[in-house]
Amino acid sequence: MHYVIGSGPAGVACAQALLARGARVVMLDAGLELEPARAQIVRRLAARPPADWAAADRASVQGAAAGAAGLPTKLAFGSNYPYAETEENIPWAGHGVGLSPSLALGGLSTVWGAAMLPYRDVDIADWPVKNAELAQHYRAVLAFTGLAAQRDDLEELFPLHSENVQALPPSRQAELFLGNLQRHRAGLRERGWRFGRARVAVRATNTARGPGCNRCGLCMSGCPYSCIYNSADTVREMRKGKNFAYHRDVIVTRLREESGKVLVEGFHRQTRVPLSFTTERAYLAAGVLPTAQILLRSQGAYDQVLKLRDSQYFLFPLALARRTRDVRSEALYTLSQIFIELNQPDISRHTVHLQIYTYSDIIGAAARKKLGVLKFLAPHLEDRLLIVQGFLHSDESQQIEMKLQRDGAKDRLGVDAAPNPQTRRVVKKVMRELLEQAGKLGGIVLPPMLQFEKPGRGYHSGGSLPMRAQPGKFECDVLGRPQGWSNVHVVDASVLPSIPATTITFSVMANAHRIGWETA
Repeated sequence: MHYVIGSGPAGVACAQALLARGARVVMLDAGLELEPARAQIVRRLAARPPADWAAADRASVQGAAAGAAGLPTKLAFGSNYPYAETEENIPWAGHGVGLSPSLALGGLSTVWGAAMLPYRDVDIADWPVKNAELAQHYRAVLAFTGLAAQRDDLEELFPLHSENVQALPPSRQAELFLGNLQRHRAGLRERGWRFGRARVAVRATNTARGPGCNRCGLCMSGCPYSCIYNSADTVREMRKGKNFAYHRDVIVTRLREESGKVLVEGFHRQTRVPLSFTTERAYLAAGVLPTAQILLRSQGAYDQVLKLRDSQYFLFPLALARRTRDVRSEALYTLSQIFIELNQPDISRHTVHLQIYTYSDIIGAAARKKLGVLKFLAPHLEDRLLIVQGFLHSDESQQIEMKLQRDGAKDRLGVDAAPNPQTRRVVKKVMRELLEQAGKLGGIVLPPMLQFEKPGRGYHSGGSLPMRAQPGKFECDVLGRPQGWSNVHVVDASVLPSIPATTITFSVMANAHRIGWETA
């Protein structure tokens, strides 16, 4: 029997590999779900085409958390359930950080941006695992997540790992901007630019699993048609099989190895009754904060600092010279539309990843609320505005320090920001490059509106228990086993030795699938 702790992308990828190898799998999970009243509204929306939606139903599932810097915190159909109940069930306190754990069924895939790129070997030079070992697992992951993509110049750096991809229709703003880039493709390539359509885990066309994207514009709030991949959907599929069992309302607190077995201890989320399970192997996929907390508590390692590496997240607007009329009424998907990869040694030793977003309700609201000054620069701001989200390699990003500390009879994980003086220097070089290429972009970036987000805000974080060929204290071997453990495997982002700028979830899933496959 193999126990997987957590139902996020890493947990389901590991479980899928174990099941494919014939293993019996039990998944332990807190399993929070959308409130019944909201779920009923979502079902109503899903039963109708967008043109037939009641305005009140649509408005009730839209929205984002107020008061957040930059783009607001994403909610799921207007609910904060993906972030709920964490302080009481997995006690933690953050200072100067932007990430949060999740106890939701599906983890943070309930609110993610669905961006999917593999990593490049040049950006994971410090990893003991390379792309050649991950390739089959990237393909296995795409078999159940799906991928909306298009063949283009990005393939030179990032293989598609799938022959079965369908492209989503771009927005008119995306067509305009991509056309600008294509006209100057040769000159941009000489400067180390590669660009193409965004790759996203979205069901682009009708399949046996459900309808394809109909461009209802609600991507940033939640897809009523479940076109955006959510690992909760994979859990529901696995539950139909005889070798898989799902235990909800379980909060895991510690692990012990005894006589070749793993004792998993915790409590019931609602009743607080203690729980324990015995298994041959346990796979920790609880997310970087709970995983650190569980392992530190299991070893009595209080006041031990673990460093969580982060891919620095920053964002800024880009104002196009040409308008795209009626963006509010356009039928479109609102996830990232274009990826740009910068490879210039004088900017960064690693790939810099940029994701381009065209109009959405959330971006429109941010423009009106946060960027009001721009209305004096462009009378039709929303018709011209793109939002660029940027990411750096963790070597050039801020870090996060985690420490489990006593809190009376209990304990609490302290999570604190650790600045990196390189970060702003690299981002300023990125901005300078974009300004110099304004003529080729057909628009200009606005440096005064640049926002550095707190470490962790982009949820591209990991590396607190890094894989090493020869692991030391609080490091793991290539199968995710922390030093001193034999049958416990960490399979979430905690084991990634560094965090490249390109999207994290795809590689986390591929690595978790690899570990499950090799240990079944």
